[in-house]
Amino acid sequence: MISQDQIFDSNQTLTETVDSFSPPIDKPEEACGVFGIYAPEKVVSKLAYFGLYALQHRGQESAGIATLEGEKIHCHKDMGLVSQVFKESILSQLTGQTAIGHTRYSTTGSSHKANAQPAVLHTRLGYLALAHNGNLVNTIELRKTLEQRGGDFNTTTDSEMIAIAIAQEVDRGKDWLEAAISAFKLCSGAYSLAIGTPAGLMGVRDPNGIRPLVIGVLEGNPIRYVLASETCALDIIGAEYLRDVEPGELVWITESGLSSLHWAGEPERKLCIFEMIYFSRPDSLMHDETLYSYRVRLGQQLARESVVKADLVMGVPDSGIPAAIGFSQVSGIPYGEGLIKNRYVGRTFIQPTQKMRESGIKMKLNPLKDVLEGKRVIMVDDSIVRGTTSRKIVKALRDAGAKQVHMRISSPPVTHPCFYGIDTDNQNQLIAATQSLEKIAEQIGVDSLAYLSWKGMLEVTGEDPNSFCSACFTGDYPVAIPEQIKRSKLILEEAKLS
Repeated sequence: MISQDQIFDSNQTLTETVDSFSPPIDKPEEACGVFGIYAPEKVVSKLAYFGLYALQHRGQESAGIATLEGEKIHCHKDMGLVSQVFKESILSQLTGQTAIGHTRYSTTGSSHKANAQPAVLHTRLGYLALAHNGNLVNTIELRKTLEQRGGDFNTTTDSEMIAIAIAQEVDRGKDWLEAAISAFKLCSGAYSLAIGTPAGLMGVRDPNGIRPLVIGVLEGNPIRYVLASETCALDIIGAEYLRDVEPGELVWITESGLSSLHWAGEPERKLCIFEMIYFSRPDSLMHDETLYSYRVRLGQQLARESVVKADLVMGVPDSGIPAAIGFSQVSGIPYGEGLIKNRYVGRTFIQPTQKMRESGIKMKLNPLKDVLEGKRVIMVDDSIVRGTTSRKIVKALRDAGAKQVHMRISSPPVTHPCFYGIDTDNQNQLIAATQSLEKIAEQIGVDSLAYLSWKGMLEVTGEDPNSFCSACFTGDYPVAIPEQIKRSKLILEEAKLS
């Protein structure tokens, strides 16, 4: 692994790439994870490390931490998992009162070390470090605007564009808060941000609050505040969940405490429903309950809508398990484990043999033959995107002796791509957008297939159904997507397939 520990030089461009093998999956790829903390009397780099460790599921491509120490900034970022990128000797050099951390899965911007976050820039008022979860949809127009103002780009990410926009407004004479708000008004799309400056720490969500961001409290004298994508990152460092950052809100954390600005007028809440179905960890809190509880209810509703005679209900580890438990509770069909997950499969730099590639799924999931043999099995999962991995899992179950395999999905069919920070295929590669239910069942190799209804998915949230973005199921995008962005996504996906 190539790594660097550095006082950041904003003119430096990092271009190393990493070649790695990942077992095939049939899911939208995770959003990114952000973390921020202001606590001058604590070792903020270590707290950021453990916060990122808890957010590892949100991005396994790269990780980084930047700390601000007066007028200095220290930054270390690299390709790989959090535990691969950092060690004690590195964290000990990341000193300061504020830390900004990030785990990344690329959406806008390619898989290069140059695009690892936090983005760091120097301004008239000192350095800023920015971590971003989400995706802007006006990047073509925004980049032109920033270039006309003299913007100098070192990466291909929309996250750097946000940082440059703030830096330009600061250099025009505005203070940090004025500059940030002016920059956000140039941005369209999804963005939850943790931004470190010499004067304090900002937490921001876009006017729709598409991606999550929470505030935690570290008890002490004085009380200190933490920002994170999910509450699981608060739990690991002993912080108490205070509340969510609201859509269109900027929270400002300094030595004086926490203050708030609502800069976006009347926000329209549109939290990504996939955060609740799949992305966020089941032990994270949303709407005053763990997401595990919501996912169990999804399975219960799924059983009410599409039960079938069977001997065993099983979930596809790990994300399908809560829904499978709920399905079992309502259907009365016993729940059991039919697949064991290899929890140590992550990034590997060793290429598997061709035979291992062909078996594919067994690197990650292995069936229990004595549990499955002769059984009629209901396999519950949270989503199907392409159908490739689902087909391999079904074959593995049949090879292990399952007499019948019925697939139940605890979300509606994914028929439209996401432009707000989730890496889904373009519409032509989404199996539910191009195939009938019967054709999908045939292609996957199951005896029957059923999805949860869109209405059922929203009803069991217990919240206002209009407060969620479910564009991947309906095509109803809360922030309009320019045609140029739609075409560029199609070109990128076609390039991946060629």
